[in-house]
Amino acid sequence: MALELSLASASPPAGGGLAQPPPLAPPGKEQQVAGVGILLQISMLVLSFVLGHVLRRHRFYYLPEASASLLIGLVVGGLANISNTETNTRTWFNFHEEFFFLFLLPPIIFQSGFSLSPKPFFANFGAIVTFAILGTFIASVVTGVLVYLGGLTFLMYKLPLVECLMFGALISATDPVTVLSIFQELGSDVNLYALVFGESVLNDAMAISLYRTMSSVRSHAAGGENFFMMILQFLETFVGSMSSGVGVGFISALLFKYAGLDVDNLQNLECCLFVLFPYFSYMLAEGLGLSGIVSILFTGMVMKHYTYSNLSDNSQRFVSAFFHLLSSLAETFVFIYMGFDIAMEEHSWSHVGFIFFSIIFIVVARAANVFSCAYLVNMSRPEHRRIPVKHQKALWFSGLRGAMAFALALQSVHELPEGHGKTIFTTTTAIVVLTVLLIGGSTGTMLESLDVVGDENTSRENYEDNNGYMPPSYEEGTSSGGGLRMKLKQFHKSTTSFTALDKNYLTPFFTSQTDDDNDDDFSQQPQNRRLAFYDQ
Repeated sequence: MALELSLASASPPAGGGLAQPPPLAPPGKEQQVAGVGILLQISMLVLSFVLGHVLRRHRFYYLPEASASLLIGLVVGGLANISNTETNTRTWFNFHEEFFFLFLLPPIIFQSGFSLSPKPFFANFGAIVTFAILGTFIASVVTGVLVYLGGLTFLMYKLPLVECLMFGALISATDPVTVLSIFQELGSDVNLYALVFGESVLNDAMAISLYRTMSSVRSHAAGGENFFMMILQFLETFVGSMSSGVGVGFISALLFKYAGLDVDNLQNLECCLFVLFPYFSYMLAEGLGLSGIVSILFTGMVMKHYTYSNLSDNSQRFVSAFFHLLSSLAETFVFIYMGFDIAMEEHSWSHVGFIFFSIIFIVVARAANVFSCAYLVNMSRPEHRRIPVKHQKALWFSGLRGAMAFALALQSVHELPEGHGKTIFTTTTAIVVLTVLLIGGSTGTMLESLDVVGDENTSRENYEDNNGYMPPSYEEGTSSGGGLRMKLKQFHKSTTSFTALDKNYLTPFFTSQTDDDNDDDFSQQPQNRRLAFYDQ
C-alpha cells in the first residue's frame, strides 16, 4: 500500500499536461510526511475498530460499524480539507481505483466466496443465481433507461444512452455488509441470509462485467457493434472469468491432495501456497483480459469446498483466521478511505435534479429486480418453499450501495467526458453516503418491523433435518403452471442433481475425504464466533 501510494504522490496532477508537479521535498521531510500519513491511517483504523466494538457491545444498531468508518473518514477528510494540511500529506489519502481493485477488493471478494456456507447456498442456488444475474441485469437496464428518459423529458441532466447504461451498471452493485452484520447479531432466517449474502457475492462480479461491457461498447461505438455482440462479449467475459477461477481452485485442490504438505514441518509452506493461489487466480484473469473479481470469487468458493479439507488442522485454522482478518482490515479501510476521499474530492453539485431523480430511479429498479425475480423463483417452488413477501421486502431494503459503486464511478471520471463523469461520480457519492448512513442505520428497525429476526435456530434445525439441502418436492405443486413453470422447476431440479454429483464424484476426486462433516454451517463462521462474545 505504501509503495503504491508513494508512487501516486510522486506522479503529476491529473488536471492536464501543463500543470507542474509540486517541488520535491528533501528526503528527510518526505519520509516524515509519509510517516504522518501512515500514522493517520492507522489511527483511523484503530478508532474505527474500537468504536465498532463499543457500538456492538451496547447493541446500538443505528450506527453500524461501516457507517461509523465512513463518518470517521468524512470528518477527518473535512478537517484536512479546510485546514492548511500540506499537499504531500493529503495525497496519501487520495482514493486510487487501481489500488482499490488490485489490493483492497481481492481479499474482500475472496473471503466472500471462501466464507460462503455450501449447505444454504446450494439449497437456494437457483434463487441466488436468479437474483444476482438476471436481477442485476434488470436493475441496470431499468436504471439506465429511466435516467435516459429523464434526460429526454428535461427532468434531469441528459446523458447518452450508453453512458446511462454504464451508470445503471455501476450503481447496481450492492454492498449489504451492514445489513448482513445486523442479520447475524439479531438472528435471521437462514434462507433470507443466504439469499442476501449469495446475491451480494455474485452481484459485484455481475456489475463489474456489465460496466466493462458497456464501457467497451461506448469506446467502439463507431464500429457498429450490435446488441447481440454486446451480450456475447459479456458472456465471454463472465463465463471465461468463472472458468478461470474454478480451474485454479481445482488445481489447488489436487495439489494439496497429492503433494503431501499436511505434515508438521511443512505447514508454513502449505499456508504460503494456499494464500498465493487466490492472487494467482486474480492476476491470471486480468492478464487474459477477463474479470479478476469474478475469477477470485469462484476460486474462493472452490478452494473452501475442496482445497480447504486437504489442509492440516493447524493450517485450516490459520488460513481461516488470516483471510477473515485481511478482509476485515480491507473492508474497514475501504470505508475510511472512501469517506476521506469524498470529503477531499471536487464534486459537481450543479445538477441536483440528476441526483434526486437517480435516487428515485434506483429504488424503482431495485423493486423491479427483487419482486420480478421473486415471482419467477416462486413459480418453480412448492408452497412451503416460496419466498414470503416479508423476505422480498427485506431483500429490497438490503440494496445498499458501497465501495464497488464508488470505485467504478471514480473510474468513469477518467473514461467519460469531464461533465458527464463528474456528474455520475457526485451522484454515486450522494447515493453511497445516503444508503450507508440512513438505510444502514435503520436496518435493525426494518427487520423487527417485518418480523424476520429471531427465527434463526428454527431454520438451522430444518437444514440439519434435511442434511443441509432442501430441494423442492415438485409433487406438491399445481400442474397448471405452463411451460415456463416447468422449465423453472427443471432448473431447480438440476441444482439438486449438481448436489448429488458433487457428493458422489467431485468431492471424492478432489479431496481426501468423502463425507461432508467438515462443511461449514452458519454457527461455525468466524463472524458468529465474534457474535457469541457479544452475547455473553
